[in-house]
Amino acid sequence: MKLKNKVALVTGGTSGIGFEAARLFQAEGAHVVVTGTNPERLGATARELGDDALVLAVDLRKVDEIERAIEEIRAKFGRIDVVFANAGAGSAAPLEEVTQEQIDAQFSLNFRGLFFTIQKAAPLMTKGGSIVATTSFLNAVGTPGLSILSATKAAIRSLVRSLGAELAPRGIRVNAISPGPIATPFHTKLGLSDAQLSETAAAIQAKIPLQRFGEASEIAKAALYLASDDASFTTGTELVVDGGLTQF
Repeated sequence: MKLKNKVALVTGGTSGIGFEAARLFQAEGAHVVVTGTNPERLGATARELGDDALVLAVDLRKVDEIERAIEEIRAKFGRIDVVFANAGAGSAAPLEEVTQEQIDAQFSLNFRGLFFTIQKAAPLMTKGGSIVATTSFLNAVGTPGLSILSATKAAIRSLVRSLGAELAPRGIRVNAISPGPIATPFHTKLGLSDAQLSETAAAIQAKIPLQRFGEASEIAKAALYLASDDASFTTGTELVVDGGLTQF
């Protein structure tokens, strides 16, 4: 087991990539802590993962809620070995229609929430700990209508380098995982109509060398690699899992 007896925090862990990662981490021996905001998905996740898991309702846009969650983890487990900072959301809008509220909403969750999750978790981590942050293929290609979401992901990529350097003396690794287009509920949250989603998906898939969208389970496996000791000499980098979309 790659994560035997390790304590793994997964944010955005009640659906999509986060949920698959939580299941996989648990199967690999981890004590899993999952955060989310949707009551129905939180309940379903708690039932799926069982009593060994800690499933918490946390709004990562609020630092006090992050602090409360970290305190609950400290009280139950005493430490954190793995952080998979995966929570994120986005909305699509052309340049002339982007609002201050859209910018604030995306940066407050995708970047600020991720930053403070890592900041508050780091004191409970020791040598051998691993932090994995979810970026996106969007930080490597220009995509009309997704300028703000793309910018949040590029900011995370830069943060991973800086925090990797800062935490290396403590023996804590910090890496990013960059998913390509993945078949998850995330895309339904972009504010596009069904017709627009279908058209956009077809256009993107045509550009993917492997000619398909990825699966959440494939990203979870890559996250497991970075979280585990298999990646013990890897820090500050970004593992791209996008079917070749940004590589050719």
